[in-house]
Amino acid sequence: MLPLFPPGTTPLRVLTIAGTDSGGGAGIQADSRTIAMCGLHACVAVAAVTVQNSVGVTGVHEIPPSIVSAQVRAVVSDIGVQAVKTGMLSSREIVSEVVSVCRELGIGRRIPLVVDPVCASMHGDPLLREDALDSVKYELIPCATLVTPNLDEVKLITGIDVIDDRTARDAARALHALGPRWALVKGGHLRSSGESVDLLFDGSEFHEFTAKRFPTRNDHGGGDTLAASIACALAHGYPVPEAVAFGKQWVTRCIEASYDLGAGHGPVSPLWRLAN
Repeated sequence: MLPLFPPGTTPLRVLTIAGTDSGGGAGIQADSRTIAMCGLHACVAVAAVTVQNSVGVTGVHEIPPSIVSAQVRAVVSDIGVQAVKTGMLSSREIVSEVVSVCRELGIGRRIPLVVDPVCASMHGDPLLREDALDSVKYELIPCATLVTPNLDEVKLITGIDVIDDRTARDAARALHALGPRWALVKGGHLRSSGESVDLLFDGSEFHEFTAKRFPTRNDHGGGDTLAASIACALAHGYPVPEAVAFGKQWVTRCIEASYDLGAGHGPVSPLWRLAN
């Protein structure tokens, strides 16, 4: 567990650059909830506003790209952050603007950057325009300390359909070849496996992270929660493999504590920490 800061002292800060979820299960809401429950201070740069509930996304309003980067610049220049996480960026213009401000501020070099390349909601609703995929692949991912796609995103980005350990390793190699320092292929969507196995690759060595799979449909926001918790550990100075190990343990506890909400998929929940 990450250490908590004593009351009245300034905690470490993590910035999330992502879209909102009006249902509160994923996006910036999930990121902020995770960061707070991990004992850090959450800062936000809103890239898009979604009209969303437990059954799907029915609308998206994109924030002007210059306003997205201005939010990032305002936070980093005054408050300072120890890690940054990206989620839904929606358009090619927003992706390019985020990449530009990250390079300007040393995010991805001096400050760890976790890229969750959100392309669609768990319901299949598109959260990234088709013309933005190349910008994610060739501009954003190369800036990343760590990239954390799910299996649907892996297939969109690399063309590889992960069905077993061999194809997971092929996908990790293909992701790493795009330029991030580390690539994580998440196995949570491989329902045929009795366990959830994530595969981390740094260009030479593989690390496997295995957790129990829970029989629940309440897994909304799981990817956001994993990436945000990894960013929290990186903010504390953890090496990437140890940060991923922490994130895997964290999201597993959150899935175990997930709850029903609305008529669709309920959220994973970091609120279990309140009882500890």
